[in-house]
Amino acid sequence: MDKYFATAERATAEQLHSAHEIISQSVVVEGLLETVSGLLAVLNEQRQIISLNDSFLKILGIEDPVHALGLRPGNALGCIHAHDTPTGCGTTKFCSACGAAKAIVTSLETNRAIEETCALQANHNGQDVDIVLKVRSHPITIEDSKFIMLFLQDITLEHRRAALERTFFHDINNMLSGLVGATELLARDEHKSPMVDMVRRSSLRLQKAVEIQRFLLESDADYKNLLQQNVSLEQIREDLTTLFIKHPASQNKTLSFSRDYDEFVLLTDISLLERVLANMITNALEASEADETVHISIALESNKISFSVHNNQIIPEDVRLRVFQRNFSTKGSSGRGLGTFSMKLFGEKILGGKVSFSSRPGKGTVFTFSLPL
Repeated sequence: MDKYFATAERATAEQLHSAHEIISQSVVVEGLLETVSGLLAVLNEQRQIISLNDSFLKILGIEDPVHALGLRPGNALGCIHAHDTPTGCGTTKFCSACGAAKAIVTSLETNRAIEETCALQANHNGQDVDIVLKVRSHPITIEDSKFIMLFLQDITLEHRRAALERTFFHDINNMLSGLVGATELLARDEHKSPMVDMVRRSSLRLQKAVEIQRFLLESDADYKNLLQQNVSLEQIREDLTTLFIKHPASQNKTLSFSRDYDEFVLLTDISLLERVLANMITNALEASEADETVHISIALESNKISFSVHNNQIIPEDVRLRVFQRNFSTKGSSGRGLGTFSMKLFGEKILGGKVSFSSRPGKGTVFTFSLPL
C-alpha cells in the first residue's frame, strides 16, 4: 500500500474485538478511562481506537463507543486530511508534520512516552475549525500485546490567547515608541507648551506600564530594564491620588495620604514603585466597607523608607498563608491573583525592598513596603 508516514495496515474486526476484550479486563486501564477528566483513547499497534473515555465520546458526538472502534485518531477527530488517502490518518503527506501522528509513531518505535503539540484542522458540522491539542502517547503492554494510551488536551484557547498577546504587545509597543519619539522631539523646542513635559512623562509611564504587564505574563522572564530617576515623595503622592480619584475601588471610601517628608527625594524606578504601592492601596480599598478610610503613611529611617497601607478589615487565617502566592485569589474569577504576587516580585526581587503585612483583630490589616536608601 502507498503511504507517506506511518504504516497503513489495519487490524481485522476479530483482532479489534480481541484487543477490546483485553483492555476491558484491565483494571488499571478501565480505572484510567473512568477517572481521567481529559480526552483518553487506547490504540492498538495499527493506531486504531480500541477504547476511549466518556469525554472523548462526547467530543466526537458518539453515544455508542462501538461506533468508534477501529477508527484512527484523525478520522475520529474530523481531520480534513484524514480522507486524502484510502488508508486514512497517518498515511497522508500531511501526517509527517502532525504532532499526534509523530507522538504515536515515535512511542511505538521507541517504547517511550512522547509528548507533542498537534495543530489540527478539522471539519465539524460542515465548517473547518482550527484546534490545538497537547498530545501524550504512552505505550503499555498487556498480555503480550502492545497498546498506546493517547492523552489529548485541548489548548486551543491558550494558544489563541498567547498569539493575541504577542500581537497586541508588538503593535502597542510600536505605537508607543512613535509617541515617545514625538514627545522627545517636542521637548527640544524652546517655545514648547508646558503640556509637552506632562505628555512626555505620561507616554514614558504608559510605555513602562505595558512593559511591566508583558513581564508579568511571561512566567520565567528576567526583568532588567530598571529606569531609575530622582523622584520626590510629593510627586508619588500626587500620582497615586490622581490614579485613585475615579478608581472603582474608591467609591464611597476615603484615602488618607500622609504628607510627611513631601520634599524627600529618592532614586528609584518610579513605575515599579508606584505599581507596588497601587496594588497595596487597591487591595485595601477592595477589602474596606463603605465610608471606611484607607490610610497611607510613610516612615523614614537612616537606611530605608517604608510605605504602609492600613485598612480596618482582617484577613482570614487560611488566606494569610497564601497571600503572596501567584494566581491565588479570593475573588474566584480567572485571571486574578497577580496583585499581591507582583508586590513581592517587583518590590523584593527587582527593587530589592521588603514587602510584609500584619492582620490582627482590633488593629486591622497593614501592608508595608520597605525600600533601602
